[in-house]
Amino acid sequence: MDTLPHPPPATGVAALVVAGGQGLRAGGDTPKQYRPLLGRPMLAHAVGAFLAHPAVGRVQLVVATGDESRALAALGDDPGPRLTLCTGGASRQQSVLNGLEALAAGSSPEWVLIHDAARPFVPVSLIDRVLAALSTVPGACPALPVVDSLRSGDRLVDGEVDRSRLHRVQTPQGFHFQARLAAHREAAARGFAATDDVAVARASGLDVALVAGDERAMKVTQAEDFARAEALVARLPATGTGYDVHRFGPGDHVWLCGVRVPHEAGLVGHSDADVGLHALTDAVLGAIGAGDIGRHFPPSDPQWKGASSDRFLAHAATIVASQSGRIAHVDVTIIAEVPKVGPHREAMVARIGEILADHRPIVSVKATTTEGLGFTGRREGIAAQAIATVLLPAQP
Repeated sequence: MDTLPHPPPATGVAALVVAGGQGLRAGGDTPKQYRPLLGRPMLAHAVGAFLAHPAVGRVQLVVATGDESRALAALGDDPGPRLTLCTGGASRQQSVLNGLEALAAGSSPEWVLIHDAARPFVPVSLIDRVLAALSTVPGACPALPVVDSLRSGDRLVDGEVDRSRLHRVQTPQGFHFQARLAAHREAAARGFAATDDVAVARASGLDVALVAGDERAMKVTQAEDFARAEALVARLPATGTGYDVHRFGPGDHVWLCGVRVPHEAGLVGHSDADVGLHALTDAVLGAIGAGDIGRHFPPSDPQWKGASSDRFLAHAATIVASQSGRIAHVDVTIIAEVPKVGPHREAMVARIGEILADHRPIVSVKATTTEGLGFTGRREGIAAQAIATVLLPAQP
């Protein structure tokens, strides 16, 4: 973290995340801030960056009227007491003012960081630089240099534009709170419309410092920007393995990789005894160091008796997503003499793909026998082993 000459107390910094737009240019019927990115809604990435920062004591989220429940669902069932919601207005500028007023209605912060939810990846170092600048100036804006040559003209070039003083601005933009609130109130009173918060500050006479931006804090605008945003986040591969065994017992079917397979016997277990999904769940959990299936779903707990194992795998996938990770590849091998897996393999691949749909992994399911050896060879039960590769973001 950059050194803060006069850092405020934790409760002295608030982040205001604006997420009230419709995001139509990104395509689809769902506003872009609620679409999945690296396994979880884009909004969760943007808000999570500030909730995780040690200097930010409060996050004020501004959403469109009627989107309150959708926003909370995107962030998880309990985002914590440090996050509050309010609704925005007809423009981004009005939404920011609504958010500032909501902050002022409580315990006003000393500084405020105003951020667009369309910028999902905010490195810790970028927030640090903005905060460091606020120790000496009332406003700070991250910016990147313009590296391309600029030319003016219509159909033909008629001049050159000096790029030495031009910058591409980003968010979060930081301000001393009371000055920021006064500037927005003044702009609203005289009908001044601006493209961003820096323009409002400058119109009110506030100095705004430029600090180094970061390419990872790109804005997602078009549909293709989702892939670009994912590519900008450095991700490190992690691998986990899993193994599970269940013995045969009374029944007329077995569950394998989420598919009901007719058989002359069933598999005995506290849940539905799906060895394929159990092994795969352990592999995913192992890749992120989150223990094993028994830790999350203990067999001593009666609520999991007879439970469908797709819930276990979905839970593991949610944990990966909460860490901004993505399950890239999974491979399951069923070890059994009976029943035959081949006729059901494609259905198994499809079912695993459905459970992990937000991660879009490569899915492989294979089967083998032990040539009549061991407990599987004696047809006493079924075993499965699995491997999962997870891509986790490197620390910014």
